[in-house]
Amino acid sequence: MSALHTSLSSFTVCCLFLLLPSHQHTPAHTHTFAAALSTMGNFAANEGLSIFVILVWLGINAFLFVHFYMRFLVDRWFYTRVLLGHALSWARAPAACLNFNCMLILLPVCRNLLSFLRGSIQCCSRTAARQLDRNLTFHKLVAYMIAFHTAVHIIAHLFNFEFFMDAQLNRNSSYLPFVLSEIGTGDNASFLNPIRTNETNPTIVMFTTIAGLTGVVITLALILIITSSMEVIRRSYFEVFWYIHHLFIIFFIGLVFHGYGRIVRGQTNHSLETNDPHVCADQFEDWGKNGSNCAVPEFAGNPPGTWKWVLGPMILYVCERLIRIYRSHQKVVITKVVMHPSKTLELQMKRKGFHMEVGQYVFIQCPSISRLEWHPFTLTSAPEEDFFTAHIRIVGDWTQALYEACGGDKAEPQEAWKLPKLAIDGPFGTASEDVFRYEVVMLVGAGIGVTPFASILKSVWYKRIQNNQEVFTKKIYFYWLCPETQAFEWFADLLQSLEGQMTEKNMSDFLSYNIYLTRWKENEAAHFRVHHEAENDPITGLKQKTLYGKPNWDNEFTNIASKHPG
Repeated sequence: MSALHTSLSSFTVCCLFLLLPSHQHTPAHTHTFAAALSTMGNFAANEGLSIFVILVWLGINAFLFVHFYMRFLVDRWFYTRVLLGHALSWARAPAACLNFNCMLILLPVCRNLLSFLRGSIQCCSRTAARQLDRNLTFHKLVAYMIAFHTAVHIIAHLFNFEFFMDAQLNRNSSYLPFVLSEIGTGDNASFLNPIRTNETNPTIVMFTTIAGLTGVVITLALILIITSSMEVIRRSYFEVFWYIHHLFIIFFIGLVFHGYGRIVRGQTNHSLETNDPHVCADQFEDWGKNGSNCAVPEFAGNPPGTWKWVLGPMILYVCERLIRIYRSHQKVVITKVVMHPSKTLELQMKRKGFHMEVGQYVFIQCPSISRLEWHPFTLTSAPEEDFFTAHIRIVGDWTQALYEACGGDKAEPQEAWKLPKLAIDGPFGTASEDVFRYEVVMLVGAGIGVTPFASILKSVWYKRIQNNQEVFTKKIYFYWLCPETQAFEWFADLLQSLEGQMTEKNMSDFLSYNIYLTRWKENEAAHFRVHHEAENDPITGLKQKTLYGKPNWDNEFTNIASKHPG
């Protein structure tokens, strides 16, 4: 939203500039105009591909809606529209969009597929590869679109059921809708109105037909999935979100079978030859009689087609789950457990054949806590190490249970055989993998969000200091914002090691770091003030002093831009 706001502001500036009289085009105005153009150019470069993808997706939705709306206005559906009017098109058009979006909804959560695509696309375009980092955002957008089209589809069908009932209840043989409703009273005869008797109601039809029953199940599952996905529930009751989200299995089963009832029916091609609705609609009282050119029309429902849309993604997702199951059975050994202040748990692990890149993440499962839950954690180790680590902040039920299982609530060290068994899925890629492809890199982390940069800085240590390896990156600017002093401990050790060894090798200019403390207590402030003149920082022990408050980003960006033009 901030990027969009910036773009709109820039557009407004441009418009105001163009409206100014020519004698007011001073250098200041020219500078403002140039800055606005630069901002718009940057926005287009950064967000252009994302906007293009969204516009294509919206365009396909719009095309499918209009196409299928018009498709149900042709002659085959003439008599169906006599009963239902335009509610028929309003029901079928969103159904087509639902098929398309249900085809897409599973793809953004196929982690292994995305990881494969990232590796393939990255060879051609880093910009395209970075779009894969927004997979969950796109997943949510598709879910909202499914919810919207589901609402339209349901409302239209509620009207359709009422129209079907009205046609059956108005028992007047000179009334075309009633005549159409009476067609097909014999066994195995074709019919148009699925409500075959006037002694019924839409509620009975809803729970006694395939379309009605599956529709209710699909709708309830969708409502539960979307409501449990709200951020307040995800953050406070993650397990509720996790378990309810697996109702998507029921949702897709119901979706595939929803069309097997063939409630929406149209005239057959053969019947169109013997009963042209434009000619015969006004002669309905003589249908099938001797001397009449109009036979009684025959009707049939469309064969179910949803499976054609969702079969491919469902197969891909099943393969995804099989890969996860296979990985979950690979043995993981916990080699070290460290309890850091501010309730941060460090796990050092090994798994045969495990290979990673900087900034990647894994999903961790602890069967003794839950066999269904997998939680993502960024790796804090470097690819050069023969183990991998994750720093886990204790903020919920699952992480608290893991903390206790690893002995975090006990004073004495936990014996190795008592440590819980873990399953690891991954590693999976992120944009951080590209870090060494840029000459100048700016790393910004807040709190525990600094974890991917631990991996990057450790890799820098191995590449530049230990192995004396040349890398493309010439300068790293690192910013870390923390709300409390305890959070600094585990990461400050790494920074101290880097600081000392880079000073020894005259590489101090390679890494520029700024650490900010955003909250502090009154007694802490007095301690900082007393020790402010000490050689090392009283909080981190680094030569570089900790800063207080939050950075002025405008100044930081301006300074970095001036040091590295272009």
